[in-house]
Amino acid sequence: MASTDPPDLTHALEASRREAHELRAELEETNRGVLALYAELDAQADQLRQATELKSRFLAYMSHEFRTPINSIRSIARLLIDRVDGPLTEEQARQVEFIQQNATEFAEMVDDLLDLAKVEAGRVEISPAWFEMVDLFSALRGMFKPVLTNPAVNLVFEEPRDVPKLYTDDRKLSQILRNFISNALKFTPKGEVRVSALLQGDRITFSVTDTGIGIAPEFHNTIFQDFAQVRSPLQKRLRGTGLGLSLSKKLAELLGGSVALESEPGKGSVFSVTIPVQLQP
Repeated sequence: MASTDPPDLTHALEASRREAHELRAELEETNRGVLALYAELDAQADQLRQATELKSRFLAYMSHEFRTPINSIRSIARLLIDRVDGPLTEEQARQVEFIQQNATEFAEMVDDLLDLAKVEAGRVEISPAWFEMVDLFSALRGMFKPVLTNPAVNLVFEEPRDVPKLYTDDRKLSQILRNFISNALKFTPKGEVRVSALLQGDRITFSVTDTGIGIAPEFHNTIFQDFAQVRSPLQKRLRGTGLGLSLSKKLAELLGGSVALESEPGKGSVFSVTIPVQLQP
């Protein structure tokens, strides 16, 4: 039987079929492209994981290998400083102190590299426990007392007020604050470095405020990145890997918190870390 569809309707149906066929072809082409993109992204992600793993293994291996000679240098320097094998002239004593100081800085760099490798490899264990803020500040005060060699700088720990017991990894928190304090002392030729704590609801903010050289705004976004260093005349005389602040940021995130910076050139800086009062599983 002959078709009874009007000519216009027949043409419209044919056009619709052609459009549907073209649309299916386009969708199939798009799907093939998407699948190819996914495959490429998977390959790149796998390469990135391998590169990260290799970097972490290299940092860990290098750090372990460096520790033995560094510890030997420090031990020999300590024997000389203690005059175990006889007296030293004033110039010899000054030079040995310089060796000891540099070996200590080198050891701290190696520790930062090793910790960074552990963090990036996901091998850092968080061990939370209840502890008092007063005990944390007391331990930090005793730790920095021997290294306060600049009489023009005061290190002040504000007495914690209305701060409850904390449930977090006190060693990781102490490491963050040690990095902040060391950094502040390094870049504060004179004045004060003040450590304080402020409770804000279920979170607590630890701040390290200094009257040092300050940091220009263009460095604020990069200061917590790996190997980042601020250009300044003082920086040229001081060595470092630029890993301390980066490591602090990563450790703060593992504790469920974050880090922040407020600073102006010539007006000092405030480095802070905010974490939960009680770390959640």
